[in-house]
Amino acid sequence: MRRDELLDAAESLLAEQGTQALTLTAVAERAGVSKGGLLYHFNSKEALIRSLVERLIADFDESIAAQEGDTYTERYLAATLAAIRGDRLRRWAVVTGATGDPTLLAPLREAMTRWQREELDQEADPMAARIVRLACEGLWEVATHAPGVYTDEQLRELERHLLDLLSG
Repeated sequence: MRRDELLDAAESLLAEQGTQALTLTAVAERAGVSKGGLLYHFNSKEALIRSLVERLIADFDESIAAQEGDTYTERYLAATLAAIRGDRLRRWAVVTGATGDPTLLAPLREAMTRWQREELDQEADPMAARIVRLACEGLWEVATHAPGVYTDEQLRELERHLLDLLSG
């Protein structure tokens, strides 16, 4: 069994039953492997959670890279909106909710620092880029805790205004 399949099993278990249900035995059962098979890939629950967080970060990095836009901030905005419109927010909420140990969120803190600083010196207006990136974080937070608060049309309008801010 591949690592991603084990991580998928852990995510689905978290989404359906919450953090208290996340045990190595339960993940192994969900994935249909022995506990030893799971331990081959993840030697502890903490290692499993850390890998879940790292996979989320890698997925978002890939989404940023796949977006169209002239600047990093434009691609960051597009990736944020894609996450909000898709099923990614649930994954983030579920996985980060499982990280009872603050050290397990260290990779996310590092990624957040990188995302907020990436290519700022290449932006026409670095302060506008900072504002747009912070708006993305706020939008992500609202959409995580109050899904559906913004309609598709409202999201498109927000996107237009944020892009206008970037273009001056």
